[in-house]
Amino acid sequence: FSAKVQDEIGHGQLLYRAAESLGVKTREEMLDDLANGDGKFLNCFHYEMTDWVETPMIAFFVDGAAMRRQATLRRTSWEPYAHAMDKVCFEEGFHVKHGEDILKELMTGSRKERRMTQEAFEEWWPRIIQFFGPTDDKSTHHDFAASVGLKQQSNDALRNAFLDQYIPKARKYGLEIPDEPRIRERDDGTYAVEEGDLDWDEFFTIAKNDYEPGLGQINGRKRAQEAVQWVRDTIEGDATAAGGHAPPAAD
Repeated sequence: FSAKVQDEIGHGQLLYRAAESLGVKTREEMLDDLANGDGKFLNCFHYEMTDWVETPMIAFFVDGAAMRRQATLRRTSWEPYAHAMDKVCFEEGFHVKHGEDILKELMTGSRKERRMTQEAFEEWWPRIIQFFGPTDDKSTHHDFAASVGLKQQSNDALRNAFLDQYIPKARKYGLEIPDEPRIRERDDGTYAVEEGDLDWDEFFTIAKNDYEPGLGQINGRKRAQEAVQWVRDTIEGDATAAGGHAPPAAD
């Protein structure tokens, strides 16, 4: 988990640097916006977790869903983002394997562990399917993103590809696919979700800046930023004393 957290922090830095290449704001300005609540902090990961048994729901299924999207973004027209995705995909592959190992351990454990894992799966399954965002007919940014080459596949295409890959994997480990949302198996053996069964109210509530625990993360970022302000002030003061040049970074 320590290695995974380190990876994720690195991914955040890569994406901020890619965003910085647009020339609108610097990384520092974007981090300030985040801490002040001014930046858009849309994150569907902010469902509350209360038990260890929920870990593979994110580490295996949600990270696996992320890999479906990220792999296509390696061919995006925004080159700094495409380069970042190369490293992100390499490391996310480790995260997915880590989650799969935990899932395997739980589903070959005691009857209680298997029951708790199934219950966690039933709670997280709709969230996992909604990870790819609104259905194509309700996606507000897809047409533009696709027209300029940023997006390589639609939300529904990514969602269906994920279902084709992960429904067999879930069953392999003994998980039963929940009744809701309904999943259709086509004649060719591929899968699709009944879109009318997807409830987006909770999803978009979770993603807002003013909802816990997402709000707690934003506030935590602000407190951390304020706590180390003296370090930045000291570095800037030393740079000024040295004639405007920042001290060299340690190797």
